[in-house]
Amino acid sequence: MSRKLVHTPEGVRDIYGDEKAKKSVVERLLHEKIEGYGYRDIQTPTFEFFDVFSKEVGTTPSKELYKFFDKEGNTLVLRPDFTPSIARCAAKYFMDEDVPIRFCYQGNTFTNTSELQGKLKESTQMGAELIGDASVQADAEMIAMTIESLCHAGLSDFQISVGNLEYFKGICAEAGLDEETELELREYISGKNYFGAEELLERIHVDQQDKELLLKVSELFGTAAILTEAKKAATNERSRDAVDRLEKVYQVLCDYGVEKYVSFDLGMLSKYNYYTGIIFKGYTYGVGDAIVKGGRYDNLLGRFGKDAPAIGFMIVVDDLLAAMSRQGVAISNPEDFVQLYYCESDFKDKLQEAKKMRAAGKKVELLPEI
Repeated sequence: MSRKLVHTPEGVRDIYGDEKAKKSVVERLLHEKIEGYGYRDIQTPTFEFFDVFSKEVGTTPSKELYKFFDKEGNTLVLRPDFTPSIARCAAKYFMDEDVPIRFCYQGNTFTNTSELQGKLKESTQMGAELIGDASVQADAEMIAMTIESLCHAGLSDFQISVGNLEYFKGICAEAGLDEETELELREYISGKNYFGAEELLERIHVDQQDKELLLKVSELFGTAAILTEAKKAATNERSRDAVDRLEKVYQVLCDYGVEKYVSFDLGMLSKYNYYTGIIFKGYTYGVGDAIVKGGRYDNLLGRFGKDAPAIGFMIVVDDLLAAMSRQGVAISNPEDFVQLYYCESDFKDKLQEAKKMRAAGKKVELLPEI
């Protein structure tokens, strides 16, 4: 007789008991704060047509997608990212809407990467998308809501780093880089591979001044004071406008009273090519990667037929929980189960007692006496 499979594949795991209870509590707290900003729940399919996550859309590389076929031969993929799914959904059902639309979501994403480094191939995400609002206030709302959600969940020691892709793109355009070269350079800089970036720029004979500006981007990070230095370093209007936008966003974040959690990084880039402007990530100690990722994607809905600006963020719930655990952050456990024991002679009485307690909101476990 063959032995039953009891292990999970690499990159996925079972979550149960106290850990699952704490995860549910954190998800509820995050949702409470997001919902408080007027965001409404949306649920999209776990799998979509391949084209929703294609290279043209600018999402996860094809080699990292879980792909399979339906009976008609269409290529389907497990979602690696919620944003393109929600963009597709918004274009389908809200094509004629002109007022801002607010969505929030939670669910699992799937990335088929061999470079795990402690990361899961299946992870739980919770986030929000604001569609149809291109304002500075919308950018600030998304960042402030992220900060308040993390605080509401119990995390206090974290930092939201904010950048603007337009700063980098302005310098690339000034240097005459084509899109392919820009994407390659972006990968080097976002991966902190400065030697690779310098070698690429030397290989394509970029002007020395432009080369210095492009490499200096990675050094422009810190408090709000760094924005003044970034503006001085910029030699093109597009990059200066990007800094102006960041300064305005910061002023609104001060109005929210969350500025102590905010820093700036003009060298912040993303592997998601659909981002167009403001971009931000959330960091805390105890995990090696950002627990929050977000940004503006003003061209993505146009891929699905609806021209509308948009901005969103997502929280990696599993990483947030890991960080809170390693930092010793207490997560309030839901009310404990009441264990009520019965024997055959008093089962009916115990059952009635259990029913009354459950009606009062108690969690009752009816157990036989041993």
